[in-house]
Formats: sequence, C-alpha cells, structure tokens
Amino acid sequence: MQSRTSAARTGRPRSAAADAAILEATRAVLVELGWSKLTLGDVATRAGVAKTTLYRRWAGKNELVVDAVAELFDELELPDRGSLAADIEGVVLQFAAILSRPEAKTALMAVVAESTRDEPLRERIRTSIVDRQKRLVLEGRTRAQLRGELPPETDPATAARTVDLIFDVVAGAVVHRTLVSAEPVDPEWAASLARVLLLGLAGASA
Repeated sequence: MQSRTSAARTGRPRSAAADAAILEATRAVLVELGWSKLTLGDVATRAGVAKTTLYRRWAGKNELVVDAVAELFDELELPDRGSLAADIEGVVLQFAAILSRPEAKTALMAVVAESTRDEPLRERIRTSIVDRQKRLVLEGRTRAQLRGELPPETDPATAARTVDLIFDVVAGAVVHRTLVSAEPVDPEWAASLARVLLLGLAGASA
C-alpha cells in the first residue's frame, strides 16, 4: 500500500510537467503553423511526448487548444489599487497584454470561429475560460462592497446577472478593441472603460 501511494505521489509532478509542456507546445505550434495545419503529432513532437499521451488527456485539437488558451488567462490577477475604478483599469491592461501575444490571438480567434459550428466546443470555452475568469469579477465586486463603493446584493439571481454583465462588458470591449479593431488598449482607454462601467453600475443600483 505504501509503495503504491508513494509511486502515485511521485508520478503527479511528472504528469503536471507533461501537461504544461504540451500546452506550451500547442501555443508555439499554433503561432508557427496556424490553426488549420496544427496536428496533435506536431504538438507531441514539440513537447517531447508520445502522441498517445495527448489522446489520453484531450479528445482532439479543439479541446487541446482551448485548454492552452485557458492557461494563459489563468495568469490574470485583480490588482488592489485602492479603488474599483483603478482595479478595473489594472485588470483590463493585463487582459489586453495577454491578448496581444501571438499565441493568444491566434488560438482565441481560431477556437471562437470553430465554436460557431461546434456546441461542445462552445461549452468548453464557457467552462474553461469564461466561467473560470469570472472569479475576477467576484473578487472585485466583493472588494468594492467592503470599501463601500458598491451596495451589497442580497438576491443571488440579481447578483449573478450583475457578475455576468460586468464580465461581458469588460471582456467584450477588450476583445473587440484588440482583436477586431486592432486599436491599442492604453491606460487612458482603460480608464474610460472603467468610468463607463461604473456609471452603469451606479445607475443599476439607484
């Protein structure tokens, strides 16, 4: 029993390392070859693992690329700059910086396009990227309520709708600005977005 437990514990770090290498390789191959030419074989070769290792973890290219993108967005953190407006500006600038990276830009555009024809892929994007990053909205709202900047929301359904709306406004604006309009997201623009968002929140709570 002890030897099996020890072996399992010893194996976990290697599995985590393999996953990290595979996701990093996926992003690198995406930049080099593009979505249409990327294969799991290319990724396996770049990561230095057997192709069967990928198939044990991911059903196919779509799922693998979503997870590779999701890992990038997990780098996002909500800074504590002393006010909700400043906190929003900070996370917007971080988000835009990630989206400006070639691997993030290529991967996100590709999986969003594919998801228009693939409902399971759309659901994976929702759970692996969108739902995971709503943590930033929850954290920011809680912090702002503790500061007295936002009123508490006692109705769970209303609170959930507010979280969805904040996320949609911020994510939609930044993605459109960086990937569609190809305009810079600088501190001035981030501050303007924060003001618009806070005006809307103030109006909704009035």
